[in-house]
Amino acid sequence: MWWVAMNKAILILLSYYSFGVNALLGDAKEPINIKAYTVVIDERKGLSTYTGDARVVQGSLTLSAEKIQLFSSQKEVTKVIAKGNKNKLAHYKQNQPNQSRFIEATALNITYLIKKEFVHLEGKAHLVQGFDSFSGGTLDYDIKNDKVIAQKSKDGTERVRFKIKL
Repeated sequence: MWWVAMNKAILILLSYYSFGVNALLGDAKEPINIKAYTVVIDERKGLSTYTGDARVVQGSLTLSAEKIQLFSSQKEVTKVIAKGNKNKLAHYKQNQPNQSRFIEATALNITYLIKKEFVHLEGKAHLVQGFDSFSGGTLDYDIKNDKVIAQKSKDGTERVRFKIKL
């Protein structure tokens, strides 16, 4: 069965990759586990694309979406793009050392810049940080500096909303 050998080869290849996430030091040392219905790996471009209820897990980090792309250079993932749809938004979840609860976010598109420790949410963006929640057309979450920037959508239909619990 050729697909069993291919799945093993993909898992071995992915075990060499590391997100290198500094947000939670233990996460970077954990293996990356991926589930999807379709996998396309283009080693020349440093791009792996996972479609069909895709899910990426590394330590406390979980990303799920209809389509997830991992961009890499050498043996390190540099950027992750998760694309959801109207029926099921992309989802990001990760434990943060400076937060009492997991950081959770949903949006149509989630871009995670690994080295910059930066998450960009676009389209129906929503982020829960501790007991506070933020939503808007776009949200940026600077993990290293523990900073959230929310903006209305380009067409002005999604205004910024937030709830802060003191």
